[in-house]
Amino acid sequence: MPPKKRHSGLTGSREPKPDGDSASSPDKQESPELSEEKHRDKNAEFVSLCKSLHVSDLLCDRAWLLWRTVQESMDKAPGSQERLWAACLFVTVTDMDVGCFTVTQVLKAVRLNLKQFLDVVRQLDVNLDTITTKVNSRLTRLEKKYDVMLALYQRFEKTCKSIFVLTPDGRERETMRTCWTMFLLAKGRALQMEDDLVISFQLLLCTLELIIKRCSPDQLQPLYQSAISKVQSPPTRTSRRSQSKAKSRPAEPEVDARLLETLCKDNECNIEEVKNVYNTSFLAFLDSMDLSRAAGVPQAKDINRLYEEHYLKSRDVDGRLFFDGDESVLPPKVQISQVERTPKKNQPDEDGPMIPPPTPIRAAMTSIQMLRGDLPSNGDRPSATLATYFKNCTVDPTQDVQKRLETLGQAFSQKFGEAAGPHCVVYGQQRFGLAVRLYYKVMEAMLKSEEKRLSVQNFSKLLNDATFHTSLLACSLEVVMATYEESSFKNGGGDQTGTNLCFPWILNVLNLSAFDFYKVIESFIKAEPTLSKDIIKHLETCENLIMERIAWRTGSPLFELLQQEHASAAAEPVETTASFSQPLQHNHTAADLYLSPVRQGLRVLPSDSPATPPQQPTASQSSSQAPCQAPRQPKSNSLSLFYKKLYRLAYTRLKTLCSYLLSSHPELEPIIWTLFQYTLQHEYELMRDRHLDQLMMSAMYAICKVKSVDLRFKSIVSAYKNMANTNQETFKNVLITEGHYDSIIVFYNQVFMQKLKTNILQHASTKPPPPSPIPQMPRSPYKFPNSPLRVPGSNNVYISPLKNSRMSPGIMTPRSRMLVSIGESFGLSNRFQKINQMVNSSERSHKRTMDSGSTLKPLKRLRFDMDGQDEADGSKPGGDSTLIQKLTEMSSTWNRIHEQKMKEDPDTREEPQ
Repeated sequence: MPPKKRHSGLTGSREPKPDGDSASSPDKQESPELSEEKHRDKNAEFVSLCKSLHVSDLLCDRAWLLWRTVQESMDKAPGSQERLWAACLFVTVTDMDVGCFTVTQVLKAVRLNLKQFLDVVRQLDVNLDTITTKVNSRLTRLEKKYDVMLALYQRFEKTCKSIFVLTPDGRERETMRTCWTMFLLAKGRALQMEDDLVISFQLLLCTLELIIKRCSPDQLQPLYQSAISKVQSPPTRTSRRSQSKAKSRPAEPEVDARLLETLCKDNECNIEEVKNVYNTSFLAFLDSMDLSRAAGVPQAKDINRLYEEHYLKSRDVDGRLFFDGDESVLPPKVQISQVERTPKKNQPDEDGPMIPPPTPIRAAMTSIQMLRGDLPSNGDRPSATLATYFKNCTVDPTQDVQKRLETLGQAFSQKFGEAAGPHCVVYGQQRFGLAVRLYYKVMEAMLKSEEKRLSVQNFSKLLNDATFHTSLLACSLEVVMATYEESSFKNGGGDQTGTNLCFPWILNVLNLSAFDFYKVIESFIKAEPTLSKDIIKHLETCENLIMERIAWRTGSPLFELLQQEHASAAAEPVETTASFSQPLQHNHTAADLYLSPVRQGLRVLPSDSPATPPQQPTASQSSSQAPCQAPRQPKSNSLSLFYKKLYRLAYTRLKTLCSYLLSSHPELEPIIWTLFQYTLQHEYELMRDRHLDQLMMSAMYAICKVKSVDLRFKSIVSAYKNMANTNQETFKNVLITEGHYDSIIVFYNQVFMQKLKTNILQHASTKPPPPSPIPQMPRSPYKFPNSPLRVPGSNNVYISPLKNSRMSPGIMTPRSRMLVSIGESFGLSNRFQKINQMVNSSERSHKRTMDSGSTLKPLKRLRFDMDGQDEADGSKPGGDSTLIQKLTEMSSTWNRIHEQKMKEDPDTREEPQ
């Protein structure tokens, strides 16, 4: 860990004190001196905190009002009050968009690290109306930016150990500090999207290259002394006047290719991509600093002053503190322990080489290498096989394909550059080039599969379908951006800010509907077996987002298909309930889905054709080949498969929520599902511009209401927040009428209940509606690579295929036995029993709930409803709900079961006969 104190020669790089002069305030004009006389009604310590952070009178008043609003519901632990005050100030400043203090200044004021402070801010949302979308977005960006910065500094520190020689006077520390600060400045100026891990890391390598070749050779390790090109002569120092005159002349090549190659090889980074970053973003930064032709290491004082200005303007975290090991930017201890729990394939006492746990940067570099290695080498042109498929078409699509790629390539690169930052269009072009190679590769694999299935080679209709091509290209681009971690759901994602490339950004760029994009996802994954498990999960998340909300936006072709289905004379359910209990298996390919009916009259079927499922024309057949007897609208394969997946996703999420809230009323789950499924099938307009989970929560509340089960909305949303892949905006901002949004309670009262009142009341009658069949629990249709997978419900049990005969169960060490191998006889049956017992004895914990070591804690109040009423019916709770007691009992029961099973001796159990 770096020393805590800075070197005396660089004192100017210290964190500015919050109570300093005007330089320590991002915007002094917006934060005039606080008048203590005006705030005698407030706590003196609160006013003192405001004064130290240069808060204005108006901000002080509003932050205090916020505190008074939430204080009754907050934790009364010693020392927590000051931290909550700081959180109120942060929320107020963010909502009002004024610059009073930086994030680091407020962290210093209350002695917290960033992760702890983010948790404190989120605690303010106990009543669900404190944290606005604006504040929540900033919290998400701060967290992601911090994670990226931490990963970059850890790699920087490790890399520097292999570059610089330790000296008695610590000169290498000064050089390293200058390098790190210069990188922070370059990243802040060159990248608009500062949380881009890959481009930021490549920019860090560029900075290291510059510092290495300009520092004294005696500071370098032998490897890097020899890596510097001998032919390169450092430019002579020139005056600023000479430098300004030289700007009109073309710049000389600045990068040392040999040195950069050594750095890239040492860090598993693609040298061509780093050169791109050097020749665009980094050289532009050097020119702006007059450093392109300067000799020697840049002056630490100048670099530090410029970064100070950037940091204060950004009101962000001071990245220089990573170099000092400052407590405000240290990762929490629990986060470090989580890394140790990551399963390792090999240990020092085992056979085979040691495989270090992947860091975020190593994982990203490895994924990029795998993607590049798996792509064909024929560049951005179709292979000979694919070109033959094009020529075999009735209408050759080659020219249209090339023109489409040219048009979409320009649009993508331009939008990418706008999001990433100045000079970043070239990175978009590079990403697009990789995506085109993947697009051709997957298309060829799809056509080969179709040829084998249909015994035809003329795919004219499919290959002349522009929507199919655009969807396949969009999926390829999404895979590339996910590999580069530019489209990621790790920290929320998809907030649709201007600098967020996360899905569904690509749909907007290519002007593609989400429903059309969904059609290609499954076929894409099956056609490209080299996709990593993380990328497959990413695409599955995209598919779920489409089914949950994106496909239900106004203007989606999904509504047109639904209207056609319901308007048909022989209307049938888009997905028959009889198929719910069947596995999620089908023979539909992308060709079937894209050639499936979309407009009235496109295709007709004979009147005596079977209703379920109708035979669709194949990819090579013309619609005119079908007999035209009593024409009627055929059923859409794409719609049928969409609803099949939608029902399974909906039931899976409902089952999870019921397990949190209604374990003592298992009879209610099928009733809630019946109402939920009826709504999706017959009242699908309720999904327009809304979210699947909004209907789910409303259906749960409605059934509990008519069945006289005490379940309040505040308990529903409390449990919902603990589910995976959820967002508080889902229950805070629900569409009520066009342009008007309100809470889930208002939606239930004014929309859901009004539309479904009759159906809801039927469930309280003596003749309730017949229950909808329960869908079979979904299994992923995609096969994952042979990598260790955690056994559900356990902390340290993993299974993986056996890859090495030396690792047979008979000679495994105790640690390696935990990685149960599949593929050869395991041995005695009691070994399986021991594993089963260990798995079963592990507590099935809920997301976030068990991680924090506490039981599910409902919200004390729900204040986002109307007129202060607590529930949808206007009732006020007289005391704690019996549900809370049930949840407490459940937790206690789990603990007793766990303790009892741990006491049992598994060896004394009888062997199964």
